[in-house]
Amino acid sequence: MAPHPLIETFRAARIVPVVRTSTAARAATAVEWLRDAGITIFEITLTIPDALSVIRDVASDPKLLVGAGTVPNATAAEDCISAGSRFIVSPWVDPALAAPCQSSGACLMMGAFTPTEVRAARAGGADVVKIFPASSAGGPSHIKSLRAVFPEIAFCPTGGVDARNAGEYIAAGAAFVGIGGKLVDEKAIAAGDREAVQAAAREALGIMQA
Repeated sequence: MAPHPLIETFRAARIVPVVRTSTAARAATAVEWLRDAGITIFEITLTIPDALSVIRDVASDPKLLVGAGTVPNATAAEDCISAGSRFIVSPWVDPALAAPCQSSGACLMMGAFTPTEVRAARAGGADVVKIFPASSAGGPSHIKSLRAVFPEIAFCPTGGVDARNAGEYIAAGAAFVGIGGKLVDEKAIAAGDREAVQAAAREALGIMQA
C-alpha cells in the first residue's frame, strides 16, 4: 500500500493537537488560539458536543488541515468527511472505516497497542497506526521496539505525550505525535487564559523544530 500523501505533511508538522473539550465553543476557542500561535493541523474529537460544526468551521479555512478523532464507525466517518475532515482517527482497529476513507482520499489512523494489533490495523486499511495509550505502553521504548518490527509503518503515539517528551518519541521512530490535554488545556481555556495556551503551543513548536 503506497503511503498516503498527507503523511509527509504530518511528519513535517511533527505535532497533531488533539482537541477534546466539554463544549463546541471551547473547542473553537482552542483552535483559534493555537492557530494564532502557529499550529495548522487539528484533530477534533467526536466526544465534543456538536463536533461536526467545529470541523466545518475549521475546514472552512484553507490554511488549516482538520481531522476527526474518536470516530466510532463508518457512518460517523462519512459524516466527518462530509463536514471537511481530511483524516479520520480511531483509538481501535475497525476495518469498516477504510472504505469511506479510501473513497474520499482521507487519511486513516487506527489505534493499536500490541504488534498483533499493529498488524491488524495495517491489514484493515490504516495509513497511520496510532499507538494509544503511549505512555502506559512503555513510552518511547515501546515505539522503538515496534519500529524495529514494522520499519515501514508511520506511527503516531498519543496519550501522555507532551512538549517535553515528544522529541523522545520522534527519536524512537514515531513519524509524528498527538498531544491532547497537555496542549489543549481546557481549564486555561475556560479561564480565558489565551497566553497560557499559546505559550504551551509555542513551547511545543519550539522543541519540535529544534
